[in-house]
Amino acid sequence: MRQFGLIGRTLSHSFSQTFFTQKFYSLGLAEHQYDLFELATIGELPGLLAAHPHLVGLNVTVPYKETVVPYLDDLAPSASRVGAVNVIERTAASRLVGHNTDYIGFRNSLRAFFPHRGEAARALVLGAGGAAKAVEVALQELGIPYWTVTRDPLGPGLTYDDITPQLLAAHPLVVNATPVGTFPNVDQCPRLPYEALTERHYLYDLVYNPMETLFMTKGKEAGAQVKNGFEMLCMQAEAAWDIWNAQPPKGS
Repeated sequence: MRQFGLIGRTLSHSFSQTFFTQKFYSLGLAEHQYDLFELATIGELPGLLAAHPHLVGLNVTVPYKETVVPYLDDLAPSASRVGAVNVIERTAASRLVGHNTDYIGFRNSLRAFFPHRGEAARALVLGAGGAAKAVEVALQELGIPYWTVTRDPLGPGLTYDDITPQLLAAHPLVVNATPVGTFPNVDQCPRLPYEALTERHYLYDLVYNPMETLFMTKGKEAGAQVKNGFEMLCMQAEAAWDIWNAQPPKGS
């Protein structure tokens, strides 16, 4: 048996198990299995691996994309560049190699959604966690200038109090890389002056459950283009599958 899985603290919102279970079925891979592993702390990872000798690949979600790094034997260039891990490869020699396919999935998805490039294509990235770091690397590759936005007044970027209507008008792309609005907290959204949005704006929410977040709804009401993170999820999952099967991720 080849076993795969997802580690995180709360996984009831995740679609990864359904995605890979359907993939195994469509490919006729009866000896493949994908499970959800909720860990109270990342310190439980060694015990999990010891208890599951057939586990050859893991996805990593919040809040462990950065704290998992010390538990790995090596980092692939993608994970080193992003500074976060969302895919773990367990090699035949039982070495743990961290990868990042989040940035591949976001980058490839954004290419089709957001048509602008260069200085006129400025972005605001909401959040400072592992997902936000992947978004930043993707934006760098696409040549899109950006500011990060967090709640920390001592952080390196902007705070939500800095987001004025004028600033929002100058940044047509807004990416929600926080978990705000994820099921079951569907009545929450990042604190922005949504009334300043126009049809020139593009709102990309990495959240995919629910399919339309309050962040997206408020954007649509203002005439903005909106997109959730489901396509990114699928693209990063396919890239993870390529890694687990010793193939270079497509589009990397």
